[in-house]
Amino acid sequence: MTSHSLTIQRRQSWLGIGGLLLFAGCAWIPAGDPPAEYLEAPEMTETLAEVTSRLQQWPEDRWWEQFGNPELNQLIETALKDNPGLKQASARLHQAEALVKVEGARLLPFLEADASLAYERISQHGVFAALNKEVAGIRIAYGIINPLSFRYEFDFWGKNRAMLEASLGHAAAEEAERAEVRLRLTAGIARAYFRGQALQQQLTVVKAIVSIRRNLQSLAETRFRLGLDNDQPVKLAVAEYEAAFKRQAAVRDQLDVQRHLLARLTGKGPDEAAHLFAKPVVTIPNQIGAPDHLSIGLLVHRPDLAAALYRAHAASRMVKVAKTQFYPTIDLTGFVGFNALTLTKGTDKLANFLFSGQSFSYGLAPGLRMPWFEGGRLRGELGAQRAQYDAAVELYNETLLDAMREVADSLSAWQTTNEMMASHKRLLASLGEDWRLAKIRLVNGLDDDREVLLHRHPVLEQEYALRALESDQLVAAIDLIESLGGGYHNPDLEKRPKQNPS
Repeated sequence: MTSHSLTIQRRQSWLGIGGLLLFAGCAWIPAGDPPAEYLEAPEMTETLAEVTSRLQQWPEDRWWEQFGNPELNQLIETALKDNPGLKQASARLHQAEALVKVEGARLLPFLEADASLAYERISQHGVFAALNKEVAGIRIAYGIINPLSFRYEFDFWGKNRAMLEASLGHAAAEEAERAEVRLRLTAGIARAYFRGQALQQQLTVVKAIVSIRRNLQSLAETRFRLGLDNDQPVKLAVAEYEAAFKRQAAVRDQLDVQRHLLARLTGKGPDEAAHLFAKPVVTIPNQIGAPDHLSIGLLVHRPDLAAALYRAHAASRMVKVAKTQFYPTIDLTGFVGFNALTLTKGTDKLANFLFSGQSFSYGLAPGLRMPWFEGGRLRGELGAQRAQYDAAVELYNETLLDAMREVADSLSAWQTTNEMMASHKRLLASLGEDWRLAKIRLVNGLDDDREVLLHRHPVLEQEYALRALESDQLVAAIDLIESLGGGYHNPDLEKRPKQNPS
């Protein structure tokens, strides 16, 4: 057998051994349990059948403008500019977008330039001097200029691509979460405003009730002094007056709470909300826009669902990253430049040496790293990423079920408050008629002032309740708008989720 044949056989043997080692380094990825599955959105046919008014479209982005209150519009516009929570969400989004650039850079070669100048005395007792006695104790100057150095990692297994996709998923999730913060903020302001507005109107009603109780107390005291009654009606009138006065103080306190909450949500101090509710005009919408097929469109229109889905997608990409850690890493480094060394006595010549043709240098170094034994670290990381993916999918499923529950609850509340409002207005009209008849009897001398005041009191009580019902109706409308996504729309999520890390 010739030497040439032996050389070929040796090469083939080494290639075979290398292939076996490569296979061995990639063959021990644990299978793991079946990954979590995405939950399909349940139908809501029966729930929608209970809604008497047919719903046709999703809410608009600036949904608060349909209530026709300029003061509310101004509060929300201020909050969108100054609320610290929304600014934090924007900062997290900018951070996630910056990390996308960081991960995307891994797919490109790293190019850089470097230069150094060193002055050194070689020790007479060092290892280098022991092997090269002629250089012991000399002083040298060493210069390096590499205008081009590069590093590049070959992404054969898709690790860097998966890292980029995961960071894109996190950025998309942060964007959806910012939309969720915006929705919660605007809905919270609208709720607080309508509750505060109702309290402002209730305070006016309570003041009228206090006035009636004061007049009734005065009448009772007058009748007692004239000997027409004993002191029992006086005591009762005093107690009812004090109760009404306490009620007035409680309503004023609740009103201050809503004002302070609105100031906080808009990013201002308490004094900024001291004169709110000066424009009480509100248009109560007859219906809230939403399509019949709610279960199909929730993913596209709910920012919290979109964020949960993007988080799950990012987690699936990180599972792939964990798997690629079991494979070899292949990279390439190199440089092109000049380097020169001279004795310190000739330091002035170093520049001439450094930029001469004989000092030109270059290098190329391919690298291979094999994960043969990591003490279980790689399997642990893969298991952790798989568990994180399962948790992200189940979080999406939980968010989906919560979203559908919120829609069903808000639809029911909207329907109920509409029915209660209609019933209460009929009741108020009936009581108003009794009060009108009492005033007629007073004019005709058939009754005294007490009867008119006593008939006026239940009318005021029902007006007080009406203000609360109007607030409940408006809050139910906001709850429904919020549960339907508040105008959020993400056409990128038209397809149902099917990500699977395997």
